[in-house]
Amino acid sequence: MFHVLTDSFKSAINKIRFADDEKSLKNALENLKKSLLKADVHHKVVRDLLRQVEVETKIAGIGQNNFLKSLRANITQLLTVAGKQGFVFASRPPTVVLMAGLQGSGKTTTTVKLANYLKLRQKKVLVCACDLQRLAAVEQLRQLCLANEIDLYFEDNEKNPLKIATNALKKAKDGLYDVLLIDTAGRLAIDEELMQELVSVKNSLNPDEIFYVADAMTGQDAVKSALSFHEKLALSGVILSKYDGDSKGGVALGIAHQTNVPLRFVGTGEKIADLEIFIPERIVSRLMGEGDLETLAEKTGAIIDEKKAKAINKKIKKGEFNFNDFLEQMESMKKLGSMKSLMGMIPGLSSMAGKLKDVDLENSVEMKNIKAMISSMTPRERETPDLLNNSRKRRIAQGAGMSQNDVNRFFKQFQNAAKMAKRFSGKSGMKDLQNLLAQSKQSGIPR
Repeated sequence: MFHVLTDSFKSAINKIRFADDEKSLKNALENLKKSLLKADVHHKVVRDLLRQVEVETKIAGIGQNNFLKSLRANITQLLTVAGKQGFVFASRPPTVVLMAGLQGSGKTTTTVKLANYLKLRQKKVLVCACDLQRLAAVEQLRQLCLANEIDLYFEDNEKNPLKIATNALKKAKDGLYDVLLIDTAGRLAIDEELMQELVSVKNSLNPDEIFYVADAMTGQDAVKSALSFHEKLALSGVILSKYDGDSKGGVALGIAHQTNVPLRFVGTGEKIADLEIFIPERIVSRLMGEGDLETLAEKTGAIIDEKKAKAINKKIKKGEFNFNDFLEQMESMKKLGSMKSLMGMIPGLSSMAGKLKDVDLENSVEMKNIKAMISSMTPRERETPDLLNNSRKRRIAQGAGMSQNDVNRFFKQFQNAAKMAKRFSGKSGMKDLQNLLAQSKQSGIPR
């Protein structure tokens, strides 16, 4: 969704070319209005935002810089609501979080995404299965927790969610957990029975946080539902799921302002790692096509061991990077989330993110073939790539069910990548990389 709005902002900004040109300003505002309404930003939010941008731009002087400055400031203000940002831990563990939302909003998956987010930051997390309404909800949660090595508390024969939640809290305290996430029941629509159940759990456990999971694909309905939940539960935050899934994701620009509840996280993809903290200034930077290196640094810092990173860099410099190192780096990359989401954080590459909509590098044919080839190698061959002569490549190709040409092609790509990494690992590496990008820009090569 970021790239859709980013393209709209760029298009509007580019319409303003000359100072004191009110016609171009009017065209820019009209273009932006259509794009925001199409993205399902509430019409009153759009009206107030554009009115303020128009007034400020005219006062400062019509021009791209003043228009951009006003647009940035007003969107930041629109996204900023008094309250907490990201995840805030209680003064005494465990931090108890009640996860609420309608059925189909992605609440259960989002609960596991949040657990994974905290786990990657070395927090001990317990998830509690209290959604006893939806068939297979507990089993879905069990499978997700198992696949991502997250502790789960559930009771097969207990039908009272309040008892399960109470017992889970006891286990969290006894087990010295940092966080307890409670996945509560959802309904297809808001009803009194659902609310009473949630209120009972809230009153009994006195949670530190109550997060409402809103489905971005439902547009303004997500805002209405959030308001209803907030009235009964006093929400402390909203998590917007499926933000990458539909043009209605523009609801993110107005939901905090309309509900007066801070937007704490956004789900940016289908992978468990695709959950990002919502910090207004960073989001605005991405919307303006300037990337978000701070969030990218936080994500990579959470999964990359500093000692291992130094060891890998040392091997690269010595030309000793091997297939085992390559596989290890691939596994680490999986924890970062979707490539589309990552590219949107890199300045200059955000415009390419939208083109990766259907790309799944982890499950692509190329990645599966690479894993098959490396699996067909002996331990010594993985450690010493230079051992791969023609007879060894033939054996690897047969073991992987591929042709020798495929193995030759992969080996050549691996060697080129290793040489490139070695080139950029030195003191002048960043300068060399910038020069390469500058050359590609001048020659018209797409980056």
